[in-house]
Amino acid sequence: MPLNGITILDLTRLLPFGYGSLLLADMGAKVIKIEQPYKGDYMRGIPPLNRKESHVFLSSNRNKKSVTLDLKKMEGKEVFFRLAKNADVIFESFRPGIAKKLGIDYEAMQKISPGLIYCSCTGYGQTGPYSQRVGHDINYLGVSGILSFTGRHTGAPVIPGVPIADMTSGLCSALAISAALVGRRKSQEGRYIDISMTDCMVSYMHIHASALFGKMKEKFPITGGNIRYETFQTKDGKYLTFGNVEDKFWLNFCDLIGREDLKKFNFEESGKQDVIMEQIKALFQEKTREEWLTLMEGKDICYGPVNELDEIFDDPQIKHRGLYFELKHPVEGKIGQIGLPIKFSKQSQTVQYPPPRLGEHTDEILKQLGYTVDEITRLRKLAII
Repeated sequence: MPLNGITILDLTRLLPFGYGSLLLADMGAKVIKIEQPYKGDYMRGIPPLNRKESHVFLSSNRNKKSVTLDLKKMEGKEVFFRLAKNADVIFESFRPGIAKKLGIDYEAMQKISPGLIYCSCTGYGQTGPYSQRVGHDINYLGVSGILSFTGRHTGAPVIPGVPIADMTSGLCSALAISAALVGRRKSQEGRYIDISMTDCMVSYMHIHASALFGKMKEKFPITGGNIRYETFQTKDGKYLTFGNVEDKFWLNFCDLIGREDLKKFNFEESGKQDVIMEQIKALFQEKTREEWLTLMEGKDICYGPVNELDEIFDDPQIKHRGLYFELKHPVEGKIGQIGLPIKFSKQSQTVQYPPPRLGEHTDEILKQLGYTVDEITRLRKLAII
């Protein structure tokens, strides 16, 4: 895999950047998850639990090794410094200033390893009036303006059912770290990366912001109410997606349903969009979702099912792409996983080992650093590890 030979010290907790390090681990990096002794990543305890571990934790931490280490104690820092000498990347999500307080900030770590890539990830970034604010996905979606584009354009914002800011920020962090590693090959120098979840969300607004930059008075209407871009309920109560914005796809749909009159119909100028919308809604109620999917297959129409959670992995396309698989965990038993959403040529097996138990690899990693069994036992008695 592309990142074979890269070592990452992962100090992040919870979902956003746990997803980022998961992507890096799946692409071949050796990810060592540094966790607090006896407590670990907060994500381990988020309900619902499988047996002992959270389903959320189990879904985001395969291919990682777990080392417990108390970074508030000097001996814990000394272990971390030895780890850092052999690492390529440090990935952390402390509040701004905490890493410096612990003595493990970029400036301190650069003295130990000048070529180190150091990625700091927070809700609002390392600088600015909001930098010390706490927050969650909904807060970053609000500040970025994304929430103002959710829901029907005439109603209140709708909170997305998927943590968009969390997942996107993890993706952006993996992208930034990968780019920095490529840059280091040329410069032989380390680099500091400041990832703001809010910045990531604002970057998603570049299409919508073009309306503002172009001094348009209205938002782009892509949240429903447009016949060509909508979800429709079918006879069996299920939904399908309909995205025939371009004329060629819309004309194909008109041919399918025998509505020549709609081919050149100007919905905006006629003022009859609502009337036609009700007609199309009624039309979709005449058949089940599966019947409509079969009818539109091969007609060059943009359509698809709105899959429920229990339907996703039975979808023939998702099955074909191999996105679902199961892992055997020594404590948790069989656990379902969603695979790496990237297909590389000459791709080797992306799963090396299941999500780690807390501190599972502490002894292994410390022995690799040169610690003796007696030294490891002593550190454990002192609650350093």
